[in-house]
Amino acid sequence: MGKSRENNKNPDVVTARFGPFELDTQRRQLWREKHVLHLTPKAFDLLSLLVEAAPRVVPKAEIHERLWPAGAVTDATLVGLVKEIRRVLSDNEDSPIIRTAHRVGYAFDAPVTRPSVTPHDCHWLIAGDRRIALTAGENIIGRDPAANVWLDYSTVSRRHARVTLLDTHATLEDLSSKNGTSLRGAPLTGAVTLRNGDEFACGQLVITYRQSSAELPTATEMSRLDDSRMRR
Repeated sequence: MGKSRENNKNPDVVTARFGPFELDTQRRQLWREKHVLHLTPKAFDLLSLLVEAAPRVVPKAEIHERLWPAGAVTDATLVGLVKEIRRVLSDNEDSPIIRTAHRVGYAFDAPVTRPSVTPHDCHWLIAGDRRIALTAGENIIGRDPAANVWLDYSTVSRRHARVTLLDTHATLEDLSSKNGTSLRGAPLTGAVTLRNGDEFACGQLVITYRQSSAELPTATEMSRLDDSRMRR
């Protein structure tokens, strides 16, 4: 059990709840009731990734890309992080929270409750003359037809960047794309908070982030809707 820090707990910034646990990714804290539990930085990053992606299986390649974008590590390192998380969560083999998909990756199997974005808050991206609605949680930007924000553009990678909508703000991060992602002219090296009106570039494609308490304009398109004028 971790050290009690009840006075420092802020339920308004909880990213996810599962069982008796609460995960706060902004302050990088994992709570169990009134106690904060200790995880090493990489173990916390892995737990956050698995919870964010739940219930899908996260392939090992994607985990390596997210946790170690600048270098390679052995599978033994990843296995060690999984063991650390299981130990802290008191995970058991009969009903595991962290499920191993052998030779593929890992999945977070416990039911997860995520605070939703306020219903009156609308979030969208503007790319060219397209307005693309964002949804609470993870929004993948890329050329992959399965991406939430599908942009069929030559300088955009298949999985290029991610916009994550949390209960209090939106973040942007690059996914080790070939041509990079930049915000306000600076290349991204980690997750950054987006502000209404921010312009960022995926490769050479400039995208604007918008947030409003009003409803989206009627010209809003579905996030996977293709537009031949966006093709290059």
